[in-house]
Amino acid sequence: MDPNLSDELARLPDLLDGIRRYAVEVLSGIADRPVAVPPQAPRPTPLSDSGMGTEGALERFRSHWAPGFSGSAGPRYLGFVTGGATPASLAGDWLTSTFDQNAVIAGDSSALALEREAVGWLRELFGLSAGHAGAFVTGATMSNFVGLALAREWAGERIGVSVARDGVAALGNLPVLSGSPHTSVYKALAMLGLGRGCVREVATLPDREAVDVDRLAAELSALNGRPGVVVANAGTVNTVDFDDLRAISALRRRYPFWLHVDAAFGGFAAVSPQYAELVAGLDEADSVCADLHKWLNVPYDSAIQFTRRRDLQVRIFQNSAAYLGLPTDDPDFMHLTPENSRRLRALPAWFTLAAYGRQGHREIVESDVALARELGERIEEMPHLRLLAPVRLNVVCFTLAGAPTTERVAELARTVTESGVAFLTPTVYKGTPGLRAAFSNWRTTDTDIVRIADVLRG
Repeated sequence: MDPNLSDELARLPDLLDGIRRYAVEVLSGIADRPVAVPPQAPRPTPLSDSGMGTEGALERFRSHWAPGFSGSAGPRYLGFVTGGATPASLAGDWLTSTFDQNAVIAGDSSALALEREAVGWLRELFGLSAGHAGAFVTGATMSNFVGLALAREWAGERIGVSVARDGVAALGNLPVLSGSPHTSVYKALAMLGLGRGCVREVATLPDREAVDVDRLAAELSALNGRPGVVVANAGTVNTVDFDDLRAISALRRRYPFWLHVDAAFGGFAAVSPQYAELVAGLDEADSVCADLHKWLNVPYDSAIQFTRRRDLQVRIFQNSAAYLGLPTDDPDFMHLTPENSRRLRALPAWFTLAAYGRQGHREIVESDVALARELGERIEEMPHLRLLAPVRLNVVCFTLAGAPTTERVAELARTVTESGVAFLTPTVYKGTPGLRAAFSNWRTTDTDIVRIADVLRG
């Protein structure tokens, strides 16, 4: 072993304690850290021949790189849909790296059994029945990728081919219908060889992002019995609008289609009796996407996918070799997702679910929704701003009251960012440039709303 590594192994408790103290310092000041930092990265340096040791590396990171990191784990980072990390999930994340399990096969540790328990807890949290099997993946994009790969294989099954065996050319064109598809759906379809052009955007309800089910039925009828895919939304990214999942599911009595539900963050409405009706019918889906580093408040990266057709999943993702073995009736996760080697990203989710249970995560959801509505009310009182849509759940979508050009909205976004108080991301809703404030962090409080509103008020 290298002398430096030997020395550091002997001093490991002290080294880790120093990093722990620094981490505590960062987290203790996260609410006061500038929420977003304009990038002014230091010049890169050549790789050192002998290295500087862990303490030297920590000092260099602390002085050169950490000042440019955003406060994205803090309470006023409202861009995209960004959660934080609960104390329990942070503990789970540290232990994930400590144990460094390659969660591939069940023959060498209980890591996969823990992942299965975490999957079961999440299935209960989302109100899914035991007919849904799940596996952890990196994020919503990969969760949508897996679900749409299953849809592709199902469509092949309908016409008597296996895309996993024969290739996508054997399938031909596969129509994908959706009212307001997320960009990750297009990306997944491109990776799957189906192409971004296979998406047919269906008309939405007036002043909504929810699909018009009658128009969807007409599009399905026009397929003349050919199999198709419907991507339904349980929470759109702009206004958190929800498709009528029960009405869409009912269409399968007349038309053959695979129902994939993108519930990346809106699926968490299920944890609250106040909002669970928004995802009524989710259990009828053939596949479901849920992103955990959003509203479950676990560290990046973490998501989960569910499906009723695990047999198709094994057909697509199986990786058989002499040292790996064949899939069993309860297949190892390497037969279920694109990855072979995979970190035990289930552990942070397991920790936060074990620590706070259903009630704790319900409180996070309900608090964030209340805070979003409070900000929405404050914006309505500002004469220079207006809401672009009702605050349905945890996202406030708004713009300038007069002449909301892309340039003027971008200037407002820069003002907010440069204040250091908050970070918002731009959007375009129904042709109008605007901004989004997405609430999904467990740390956010009423005090943060006051500070954000003061900056917006100018």
